[in-house]
Amino acid sequence: MTALASAKDTAMVENKQSASPNRVIDIENLSLTFETNDGPVHALSDIDLKIEEGDFVSFIGPSGCGKTTLLRVIADLEKPTAGSISVNGVSPEDARLNRAYGYVFQAAALYPWRTIAKNVALPLEIMGLSKAEQQERISRNMELVNLTGFEKKYPWQLSGGMQQRASIARALAVEPDLLLMDEPFGALDEIVRDHLNEQLLQLWAKTNKTVVFVTHSIPEAVFLSTKIVVLCPRPGRIYDVIESDLPRERSLDVRETPEFLKIAHRVREGLKAGHSYED
Repeated sequence: MTALASAKDTAMVENKQSASPNRVIDIENLSLTFETNDGPVHALSDIDLKIEEGDFVSFIGPSGCGKTTLLRVIADLEKPTAGSISVNGVSPEDARLNRAYGYVFQAAALYPWRTIAKNVALPLEIMGLSKAEQQERISRNMELVNLTGFEKKYPWQLSGGMQQRASIARALAVEPDLLLMDEPFGALDEIVRDHLNEQLLQLWAKTNKTVVFVTHSIPEAVFLSTKIVVLCPRPGRIYDVIESDLPRERSLDVRETPEFLKIAHRVREGLKAGHSYED
């Protein structure tokens, strides 16, 4: 092989590698057991999962299957008792200290005595950013979630859906690579939920964040996701991982297509099979 050919082959390999998606989350053989007064509770067992940069991944499963627990492990809010996990190539603790992720809880968790802008600014104040930098991030992220003009309102003056959008803006304000969302729309009515699902997809398209999303809703999981992780309970483990071939740009009309219904059927069958396996 000539030096020129060797250099050309090396360049082709490097170009191919640079075009490949980056691994954001890498989980291998992960288990978590809680020790209680009544004995050990096996929350997660032998979890293997790979999440790539730009993925929108939903965790779905019945109550008690470990969806939120797995999300909390990624966020370094729980420690696994076996196996390994890396986030952006480092431990979850290091990723947390690097502010690699933003976390959106089931409830908006906004302070009622602070305006919406001040709620969004809270992590920025903790980070010690200048007032000018805080204002720039507040304005940019309020615009991203379509809340421009509501900066001086208080949480109690906003609807539930608007409060959750403010919570998302606060999570995005730290400029994370990864957005972790724990059933953020679960308490909202179906019409509002559909609207926020559409807005979340638009936000994902604008920011290209990697999103990990917990839900109980099959239509929501299928509509939002590039990958759906079906979990089953006792102990929590992965029953199926479904790659979606739906287009990244989606409207609610996609839910009437055969492709959508096929994926939804596979999720539903996985939930039934995974749950009955333990019963």
